[in-house]
Amino acid sequence: MSAIDGLPPLREVIATHDLRAKKNLGQNFLLDLNLTARIARIAGDLSQTDVIEVGPGPGGLTRGLLAEGARKVLAIEKDSRCLPALAEIAAQYPGKLEVIEGDALKIDPLRHLTPPIAICANLPYNVGTELLVRWLTPKEWPPFWSSLTLMFQKEVAERITAQPGSKAYGRLAILSQWRAEPRIALHLPPEAFTPPPKVSSAVVHLTALPAPRFEADAATLERVVAAAFNQRRKMLRSGLKSLSPDIEDHLIAAGIKPTERAEQVPLEGFCALARSLASAT
Repeated sequence: MSAIDGLPPLREVIATHDLRAKKNLGQNFLLDLNLTARIARIAGDLSQTDVIEVGPGPGGLTRGLLAEGARKVLAIEKDSRCLPALAEIAAQYPGKLEVIEGDALKIDPLRHLTPPIAICANLPYNVGTELLVRWLTPKEWPPFWSSLTLMFQKEVAERITAQPGSKAYGRLAILSQWRAEPRIALHLPPEAFTPPPKVSSAVVHLTALPAPRFEADAATLERVVAAAFNQRRKMLRSGLKSLSPDIEDHLIAAGIKPTERAEQVPLEGFCALARSLASAT
């Protein structure tokens, strides 16, 4: 890959700019440019798409996205040490890479981009889940993004794609599967990263659905799911009693046995319960 874009290998870039990964920033750098190009390809044909990348670090995935033909990449980087390395990539791809220094949790990227927009990132572990939830819970749907291609700890990836009845099934699975189509596209061992994290990782690809799978008020559904899985060992008639004095009636109306536990209820059941509760207010 370095021969394709004419830039140095990533280990050389890190040494030149003294970019040792910082634990407090959740940094684990992916240095194999063949792998970063593979992740970029998982995102699909990006030739007519602007891409948001969060936490590019020394730019491995950035280079993969640009080499694979992304129309434009907007890279949001909190660590100012990485900016010179990213500037070298921008110079190699004139007009294709824009870098913003700052916290992705506080930046609105949309004024810098033209739809369609995809998000592709090796997310810093310490903010990955929070960013995903934000992207899955906008006020309006469809969202501004068409797809998300994101690196997570393997455990988080399994929670996103989990099915009812499994221990991994919970709030993240409901939020991800209600309005998107998620799949685990790639597994990566710790040694693929520098420094190696203590856990394995996985790339999850989520495609936004044009409309939710089942009708439900988003705020009500979130409230129901949060209450249900906050006390997942309890029967739902106990765990959800704070939502309504008539919770058993609402559960029955939704086709859910009041004695079931949260991990036994499919997405469709939670949506039906949210509709029942919303209709009573």
